[in-house]
Amino acid sequence: MKSFEWKKVASAASLLILAISLVACQSKEAVQPPPEPEAVPAPVEVEQETQEPAVPKFTAPLTGLPVEEAVTQRPLAVMINNAPAARPQSGLSSADIIIEVLAEGGITRFIAIFQSQGGAETVGPVRSIRPYLIELGESYDGVLVHAGGSPDAYSILQKQQKQHMDEISNSGPYFWRSSDRKAPHNLYTSADKLREGADIKGYSHDTESPVYIYNEEGSTSAGEPAAQFDIHYLLDSYRVTYDYDEVSGRYMRLVNGKPDQDQDNGEQIGAANIIVAGADHKVLDSVGRLSVNVNQGGEAMLFQKGKMVRGQWVKKPGDIIRFMQNGTEAALVPGQTFISIVPNQPDFASHIEVQNQFQN
Repeated sequence: MKSFEWKKVASAASLLILAISLVACQSKEAVQPPPEPEAVPAPVEVEQETQEPAVPKFTAPLTGLPVEEAVTQRPLAVMINNAPAARPQSGLSSADIIIEVLAEGGITRFIAIFQSQGGAETVGPVRSIRPYLIELGESYDGVLVHAGGSPDAYSILQKQQKQHMDEISNSGPYFWRSSDRKAPHNLYTSADKLREGADIKGYSHDTESPVYIYNEEGSTSAGEPAAQFDIHYLLDSYRVTYDYDEVSGRYMRLVNGKPDQDQDNGEQIGAANIIVAGADHKVLDSVGRLSVNVNQGGEAMLFQKGKMVRGQWVKKPGDIIRFMQNGTEAALVPGQTFISIVPNQPDFASHIEVQNQFQN
């Protein structure tokens, strides 16, 4: 074989061997499994601790609001003057319950029930008492606080030996008169002074006070929108308006279109619950003294959280006024409660006017 041909054959063989080697390498690479990805540690789940809302250890029986200690002290039932010359009053913003009911002359009177609130704050002006005011104040087991009274009221206080504090007859040192108003619209006291006086007189401080049912929503599921309403008693010039404030969740009180403020601290008076109850009223004498039936029960409306609920009121012997729906006591919203007692004449509905309603 010639040298040239031999070199040609050798070169072709070399190329063939190289090709075979490349194919083998590619085949070897093709069958190699891909490298496994590096393991990434799973994220550690951190349990989020959900904080349950703190449950108050104690709540006040007459407001449902949280308090630091159990409220067992006896309530004070203070008769508060509501004549124009007595306004603005002091201490109403610190009362647990306020009952508003007619006295003589078409002007109403307040029974302010102090139990969980009120201490050294000024309370007043203090005014006289009537038989139905005795009954309402005592329904809360309250020590009755007043300045004078009708002949019938004095007869009840004396014959039944009621525990009461009267500035005129038995408790002068625990009251004082201001110099900026004329009598009888300038008589004041405080819860601290009244408790001091009750202690000296030997009245019990402890009580098993009545309890209302409370929850945050109250009884609004059955309610109708009611942003604002008026209560008419007798006088056209004496109109009480309640305007719902969504921020505070209270109905704010106005008298004759002006905010009704607590003179002691400047706060506008307002309540989380307002019960309007219809009762029979009867004029007893030429002075205009009234008899008000505070036991019969009847039509009622409950205003809370911008809504009005229709129902009935009841007052069993020895118990307080309660608002009922279909025979079951309705829940109140925690906070201050007003009870407004209006005449059934000419009819209950004529004394309440819902002026403004929320838009659905």
